[in-house]
Amino acid sequence: MSQDLLVEKQDGVALLTLNRPDDLNALGGNMMTMLLAALHELTLDLEVGCVVLTGAGRGFCAGGDMKSRAAGTRPLEGTPEQMRLNLRSRMHAAQLLHEMPKPTIAMVNGVAAGAGMSLMLACDMRFIGHAARMGTAFARMGFSGDFGGHWFLNRLVGPAKARELYFTAEVIDSTEMERLGLCNYRYADAELHEKTMAFAKRLAAGPRIAWHHMKRNMKVAEEGTLADALDAESFGMMRCRETEDHKEALKAFVEKRPPAFKGR
Repeated sequence: MSQDLLVEKQDGVALLTLNRPDDLNALGGNMMTMLLAALHELTLDLEVGCVVLTGAGRGFCAGGDMKSRAAGTRPLEGTPEQMRLNLRSRMHAAQLLHEMPKPTIAMVNGVAAGAGMSLMLACDMRFIGHAARMGTAFARMGFSGDFGGHWFLNRLVGPAKARELYFTAEVIDSTEMERLGLCNYRYADAELHEKTMAFAKRLAAGPRIAWHHMKRNMKVAEEGTLADALDAESFGMMRCRETEDHKEALKAFVEKRPPAFKGR
């Protein structure tokens, strides 16, 4: 069985590791098929409260498998329409990371380029090591870009800076990523895994139905009007009001203790 993607579950956290370290985890082999399947499964997995995406070895994800493409071992097949539909189906991975009803975290241990950058940006949060680097990369290969990177980067750094990063394909280091607001936390490389997983476990132990509605509210706020956001917020609040987690939080508040959430 292919090991292009490793899946580990512990304490309510699913850790997805892109596992082609010799190629900086480029999206070749069976990786995208496995990643899509895993994300679909985790979206519905009631035992998982947070998803962490990372890469094996010294890279997060170098993007498309240009080495195989240049060698001709991955020939393009089908009509242009069929190839577009195939690409679009694979790009759904970014949408799942962004929209699944639980927090997602990119743990960036090295280079994130091209589609790898897009998958990183699709996550709710980004925790990076000092060795992290990021580049759009597409212009270097005569490509325009995929996996939603334009949408995510535009919202994170603004349209002018997003255009600059796409047009120049400049590689920026972890210090610049932090300055631009492209990460939530920046850690020493040796601490990255421990710190990220501790944060993920904290989220997984939280009020999961509330996380679901918070993500829904954020999506509405990104795409809709203020009235749309207010409608979504009122719906979410009334739904959360009836949960066991909310009732437990009220009891814990009165008893002056931390709540024990069950995700119900």
